[in-house]
Amino acid sequence: MTSENQTPLRGVKVIEMGSLIAGPFAAALLAQFGAEVVKIEAPGGGDPLRTWRKLHNGTSYWWYSQSRNKKSLTLDLKSKQGREIARELIKRADIVIENFRAGWLESVGLGWEDLSRLNPALIMVRISGYGQTGPYHSRPGFAAIAESMGGLRYLSGFPDRPPVRVGVSLGDSLASLYGVIGALLALHHRQTNRGRGQFIDVALYEAVFGVMESLIPEFSALGHVRERAGASLPGISPSNTYPCKDQRYAIVAGNSDGIFVRLMRAIGRGDLAEDPRLARNDGRVEHAAMIDEAIAAWTSQHDSAEVLSRLEAADVPCGKIYTAADIYEDRQYRARDMIQRFSLPDGTPIDLPGIVPKLSETPGETRWLGPVLGEHTEEVLASIGIDAAEVAELRKQGVV
Repeated sequence: MTSENQTPLRGVKVIEMGSLIAGPFAAALLAQFGAEVVKIEAPGGGDPLRTWRKLHNGTSYWWYSQSRNKKSLTLDLKSKQGREIARELIKRADIVIENFRAGWLESVGLGWEDLSRLNPALIMVRISGYGQTGPYHSRPGFAAIAESMGGLRYLSGFPDRPPVRVGVSLGDSLASLYGVIGALLALHHRQTNRGRGQFIDVALYEAVFGVMESLIPEFSALGHVRERAGASLPGISPSNTYPCKDQRYAIVAGNSDGIFVRLMRAIGRGDLAEDPRLARNDGRVEHAAMIDEAIAAWTSQHDSAEVLSRLEAADVPCGKIYTAADIYEDRQYRARDMIQRFSLPDGTPIDLPGIVPKLSETPGETRWLGPVLGEHTEEVLASIGIDAAEVAELRKQGVV
């Protein structure tokens, strides 16, 4: 565990406004590296993520993980008093993170122009479906829509079947990562270049679009529309999923020139290893079906463990398709502390993912799990001069 004085974001104050995934996940990443994150939640129910997926005593396991190291403040931003309290907190903040529909914060006087006048040094991360501008900016947006608009959904699945979605909210997570990158860039600019605060405008669909590789250059230059290709990687060969004798699958990536030669020799196809047509990737792509057929013919004769063992011995990148159980038992995950044991409030043990990335001198850490709704309300309000009697009155009024 890292002492608080060694965390890289010690002293950075973050106000999180929003719910569910994109905004809160961005704030979670900052919290894991020492930022003081105050999460504003609506009184009564709080963030809906608290009750998403599998629950323990009414609280989501996901909540305990994603909201670790955050302080929970209940505050009704729809009330005048609630907004005044938010402004007082934001005066003292370095970063605000929000993922409301574009325009909502402006409608209640908490938009960028309002807050930057209040705190000229403020950095504001704004994550929304379509960004703060453009003809679609006021539309609601979720990761599934963003993944479709960004081009990912069209490429996911097999060509003879409808497109499928990735099994996690990838659009949200990508937007979170871009939001954190933007916040850290803005923080560096403010501190190193004596710059002013600024806002970071992250659109979910643009976060997906940003990782779509050569999709647009190829269309622009050639009119080429990339299509679904199942488990293979179009334009790169061989890289695919191959069936094994025990009804499992092996992922094999033999797509560099040297690795391809080693792969072919390992499966007893020295003839293909020496075939001049297959010496480079462009030639292999032309004969990808033949190569995949040769690999599958070999893998289907052996159990998956033997396939992986023989390919690893030949220094060919390969692997199995991991389930949660496989991840949990894997020695690589354990060696790198990527499965960490904690206790829930009632003492029940729980394992959470370790923190990424790993910093050699100032690593991140989990100091506490996702908090009870409003757990830090008194503490946070006391920091801006609101005493216990005032908090009690605010509770009566439903403001906190």
